[in-house]
Amino acid sequence: MDTDGYRRSNPLDDQHSGSGKILRLRLENFMCHSNLEIEFGEWVNFITGQNGSGKSAILTALCVAFGCRAKGTQRASTLKDFIKTGCSDALVHVEMNNQGEDAFKPEIYGDTLIIERRISDSTSSTFLKDHQGEKISNRREELRELVAHYNIDVENPCVIMSQDKSREFLHSGNDKDKFKFFYKATLLHQVDDLLQSIDTSLNAASALVDEFEETIKPIEKEISELVGKIKTMEQFEEIYQQLLHLKKKLAWSWVYDVDRQLKEQTEKIVKLRERVPTCQDKIDQKLGEVESLRENLNKKKAEVACLMDESSTMKREIECLRQSVNTAAREKIALEEEYRHKCNNIQKIKDRVRRLERQIKDIDEMTIRSTQAEQSEIEEKLNQLKLEVEKAESLLSSLKEEENMVIEKLSAGRKAVEQIENLIRDHEKKQRNINAHINDLKKHQTNKVTAFGGDRVINLLRAIERHHRRFKMPPIGPVGAHVTLVNGNKWASTVEQALGNLLNAFIVTDHEDLNTLRACGKEANYNNLKIIIYDFSRPRLTIPRNMVPQTEHPTILSVLHSENPTVLNVLVDVSGVERRVLAENYEVGKTVAFESRLSHLKDVLTIDGYQMFSRGGVQTTLPSRLRRPTRLCASFDDQIKDLEIETSKEQSEIHEYRSQKREAEVNLEDIESKMRRLKRQCTQLEKDLTRKELEMQDLKNSIAAETKASPTSSVNELHLEIMKSREEIEEKESLLEKLQDSLKDAELKANELRASFENLYESAKGKIDAFEEAENELKEIEKKLQSAETGKNHYEDVMQNKVLPEIKVAEAKYEELKTKRQESNEKASIICPESEITSLAPWDGDTPIQLSAQINKISHRLKRESEKYSESIDDLKSMHEEKEHKIGKKRKLYKSFREKLKVCKDAVDSRWRKLQRNKDLLKRQLTWQFNSNLKNKGISGRIRVSYEEKTLSIEVKMPQDATSSAVRDTRGLSGGERSFSTLCFALALHNMTEAPIRAMDEFDVFMDAVSRKISLDTLVDFALEQGSQWMFITPHDISMVKSDDKIKKQQMAAPRS
Repeated sequence: MDTDGYRRSNPLDDQHSGSGKILRLRLENFMCHSNLEIEFGEWVNFITGQNGSGKSAILTALCVAFGCRAKGTQRASTLKDFIKTGCSDALVHVEMNNQGEDAFKPEIYGDTLIIERRISDSTSSTFLKDHQGEKISNRREELRELVAHYNIDVENPCVIMSQDKSREFLHSGNDKDKFKFFYKATLLHQVDDLLQSIDTSLNAASALVDEFEETIKPIEKEISELVGKIKTMEQFEEIYQQLLHLKKKLAWSWVYDVDRQLKEQTEKIVKLRERVPTCQDKIDQKLGEVESLRENLNKKKAEVACLMDESSTMKREIECLRQSVNTAAREKIALEEEYRHKCNNIQKIKDRVRRLERQIKDIDEMTIRSTQAEQSEIEEKLNQLKLEVEKAESLLSSLKEEENMVIEKLSAGRKAVEQIENLIRDHEKKQRNINAHINDLKKHQTNKVTAFGGDRVINLLRAIERHHRRFKMPPIGPVGAHVTLVNGNKWASTVEQALGNLLNAFIVTDHEDLNTLRACGKEANYNNLKIIIYDFSRPRLTIPRNMVPQTEHPTILSVLHSENPTVLNVLVDVSGVERRVLAENYEVGKTVAFESRLSHLKDVLTIDGYQMFSRGGVQTTLPSRLRRPTRLCASFDDQIKDLEIETSKEQSEIHEYRSQKREAEVNLEDIESKMRRLKRQCTQLEKDLTRKELEMQDLKNSIAAETKASPTSSVNELHLEIMKSREEIEEKESLLEKLQDSLKDAELKANELRASFENLYESAKGKIDAFEEAENELKEIEKKLQSAETGKNHYEDVMQNKVLPEIKVAEAKYEELKTKRQESNEKASIICPESEITSLAPWDGDTPIQLSAQINKISHRLKRESEKYSESIDDLKSMHEEKEHKIGKKRKLYKSFREKLKVCKDAVDSRWRKLQRNKDLLKRQLTWQFNSNLKNKGISGRIRVSYEEKTLSIEVKMPQDATSSAVRDTRGLSGGERSFSTLCFALALHNMTEAPIRAMDEFDVFMDAVSRKISLDTLVDFALEQGSQWMFITPHDISMVKSDDKIKKQQMAAPRS
């Protein structure tokens, strides 16, 4: 881009053509004009008139005709506002010259082009007509093309400067506004916007190309995958050859394996045959021992029979003598008891005699000292003793009552302590159970299988893993590990109670697997293992609806889930889970079990632990034995948390009860100490009371003795009673002497019998010991004989049931292996000769199982890869070539797009650089033109343009300024000087732009006469020199404008009052 695009080098060259100039303008009902027609000169046109005569309406009409919006004219907000008041529509009719080289589509429009715009209240329309007035187009695009062709940008102030723009331009001192004026007038903003839009379009195109390139990336990825597949398929051939070699090797490995088995079988037969003579020697040895022991047994039996007769006789004699000794001993004991009884009677009589004698003595003494004073003293003392006894009895009674109350409190306290101890024991037991339950849950949480047999089941599963080759089908178990509950833990405890040990059971497919599993159980020390035989091949049982209880309550089968159909089949066949109904509580269970009369109902189990069923009309309800659910729980964490909370509650209750126990024990100790104190008080009081009662009784006896008859008669009676008692004593002592003699005789007899018994027992002891020793020897011989016979039978059984059958089985297997070896050799020879195997490499000792495993592994790999790559290698190669061909075209296309974008980007960058150069040239040219215009008045100046800050500043130096300093702000000048300098700046811009028409409205305001004369001369000279069609609108007198053929002056009619 250069300056030629902004200004023609010689505009007078096209002066004769006048293409794009306005010939005529006609207005109807537009603004203040009812009907106005005005013709324009080709060069300079002056339009003058009073204010309000409609001068500015002419420029507004031209702007509207060339497509400007209403707001762009700064005279109205909508087009209908331009319609004259009282009218319904308006017309703007413009005729343009369309001759010369720059004519716009002359073949269509001819020499004259007409623009006609009609405006109504509701709409507006624009028509382009040819020179004959025929409508050619009504499209706005056609009008835009016309405006662009002639560069008639009515919004550019260098094309049409309305009075509003003139005032704003002349009054504004803002550098940014001047820059905008300059940037728009020189069309730099248009070029800048155009290049920015091109940049945006190029970026969008680049993004689009990026998207296109992204679309081929999946295909490129597919191509890389195809390359990998092709390489993998090429490796398949090598693997396939390796597989063929392994199959050949496998065929001969069966032969070599049979050879190995033949060798082992031969060695086994030799070893088994070596066992026959050894076993026979053992049998012969045991047979000799049996015969020898039988002879000893017969001899010992005869010896024991003789000793048995002698010992039996001796035992009978000993038994008779023992009975006699016992009888004599009993008689002696009876006599001793009678002797002691009589001695006691005699002692009692003697005591009575002594009391009588003491009483006689007391009577004598009392008689001697008895006086009247003593009698009154005794009575007074007796009364005093009576008072003391009554007082003591009253005190003792109150102490007894208090003691009884304390005893009751003590008993209640001991019962309370005992109850608290029982509660503590119960809670401690409950806490231990909960802790044990928590430990079980933690163990089950680590490994759920331990819930169904503990550590034993882990050992059993390891044993099964070690001996898995011995099973036809792997056992399933424990059953509980293969089932889960459907609806959480609601029915966990009930289902565990119902299924019981069935959850610990294992399932095998036949009896051989059962024996193998039992052997594994013994190895794992799991002896009471429950094993169920079931056919694993059976599908899931389909239970008809009429074979299950018809109830809304769930069955055990409905709340269980298992991925293994065999487990569910076993639960149905063994436990009948489809006929066992679950109920919410006891009442609901009772209704379902006994009142609903459901068919096919086995039993009902409730959440609270009851089991109910009816058999033969008998209704049975088993009591609750509900346990905590630990095995079928879906989540152990929640249970552990609940149990830990429960055990903490139990611990707090235990602490509380212990504190209560300590308080009760303290109270009990206080009560016991009080009880002991009361007992001591009662005992002391009873002693005092007894003593005082005895004293009182003695006094009473004394008084009674004195009041009786003469003491002499009482003494005589007492002496008589003493005599009788002494006679009775003598009589009893004589009987006692006789009894003593009988006792001595009985003791002598008992000693004699005991001595005879001891002598007989000593004499018989040797024979009895000899009999017992012989009997023990007989038992030992019988035991040895039994052991020898067991050993002989064992070796005979080993010979008959093990050694000889094993030899026969081994020989039969040897023959079978020989046959198998021949068949394997024939089959292997069909696949390949043995020399082919030996020629490749020496035999490495791989077994058929190992080779089969390798073949299966390679076959699975080939199968897996073949499933992954269903196409052949040729198909993959053709697909690769096809995709490469397909993507190759797109790659070239997108590459060409990228290259073209790069060319466009480079071109735009070049144009940006050219634009920058032109900006610099225009900035310098603007200063030159500005100074050139200022010289007409002897003024000099300078224009500074900053594209970065978007500012334009004008500096003016007046000739009369002695300081020679430039005025940087035009507002510091007088009105005329500022208007003149601004006009020079506008003319400089006009000289840098190109347009067929130019118009300026009220350009000479704020000028003095001198400045206005100079400005008008400058404008006219510039207009005539520049060559465009100029329209100057002013309200002032233009008589000072020189006359010329190229200058046309028109006067607008005065406005109507």
